[in-house]
Amino acid sequence: MKRGFLEIDVFGAKAYRGNPLAVVLDGTGLSSEEMQDFTRWANFSETTFLLPPTSPEADYKVRIFTLQRELPFAGHPTLGTCHAWLTTGGKPKKPGVIIQECGAGNLAIRQKDGLLAFAAPPITRGGPVDEDLLKRLCRVLRIDRAEIIDSQWVDNGPGWVGVMLKDSDAVLAVNADFSQWDGPGHLDVGLIGACPAGSDCAYEVRALFSGASGEMLEDPVTGSLNASLAQWMLSSGRIKAPYRTSQGTRLGRQGRPHIDQDSDGAIWIGGTTFTCVQGEVEL
Repeated sequence: MKRGFLEIDVFGAKAYRGNPLAVVLDGTGLSSEEMQDFTRWANFSETTFLLPPTSPEADYKVRIFTLQRELPFAGHPTLGTCHAWLTTGGKPKKPGVIIQECGAGNLAIRQKDGLLAFAAPPITRGGPVDEDLLKRLCRVLRIDRAEIIDSQWVDNGPGWVGVMLKDSDAVLAVNADFSQWDGPGHLDVGLIGACPAGSDCAYEVRALFSGASGEMLEDPVTGSLNASLAQWMLSSGRIKAPYRTSQGTRLGRQGRPHIDQDSDGAIWIGGTTFTCVQGEVEL
């Protein structure tokens, strides 16, 4: 069966500079195994499958797959899938606000200033990082303990540990060695450092995590991480919204997530979305 298919660039300063996403426009009738098989074949960090909503409040339903597993929620797949739904004729029940049904429940996405933005999900694990873990992280990051200015658990699902370094140059200089990780399970580290005064962006961000075989992977632009880092930066009084971050620099990308905050405290993570490829796939 032929199904509509899009490849979307998300969060880029311009097309082909952000994080790519594959979207199958009609996942009806596909099994989880078939979705996972296609995701591995497409070989993007994530592939999503649009489905009719089962919640009466939702405009559409999405299933999100990485190369290894299904995710309940992820940032750039949320914005990219919403873009795909809108550009192929989707009409939200409430103008300007789209309700996405996913494994994490119903999530609001809004349209503002030509960008799509999702509401930051709650932190599932916050608070300080214990000293033993910080020392093990330093071995992985190949830095001295004194180079860590601050740290915080900023886990909103994937397991992020937030590590603040003195500035953006320090963040970009990190050459991690994940073979040094001696803890249980996988490791997800979010690095953040302030950009020079007067810069276009407030912070440089990097998302480093361990792959299936323990190797280090780096994500070009990460919505979930920018959401949880924003909650940390804003709640600690280090910055006020709106602001932008830079991510993907070491990979030759120009990710530019936009962070905003409503008067009620709600934090929104927004970014550009560009259709780069449009066609059909046989599934």
